[in-house]
Amino acid sequence: MVKIVSENSEIWTMQKIRSLVDMEATVLKKQLSNIQEKLAAFEKQYGKKSTEELYGQVDDMELLEWEGEIETKERLQKKLTALEQIIFQYE
Repeated sequence: MVKIVSENSEIWTMQKIRSLVDMEATVLKKQLSNIQEKLAAFEKQYGKKSTEELYGQVDDMELLEWEGEIETKERLQKKLTALEQIIFQYE
């Protein structure tokens, strides 16, 4: 968790920082939504199977892309969680 503390009476700066954090969170949510759509399409076509079960049934490039999307989803979700845990404190 990150705490951002403003120690002066100028709240414009904190509002700007919060706005930037919110915009980044919005971008991450959109990216996650796009990835989820791709994963859903893949799983609709091939089922919810493990990587091992899919070897030989799926084109290698498709399988690599699917695995990459899963890794990207996890990475973006961690970033989004970190942003959502930021605490803004005005003093």
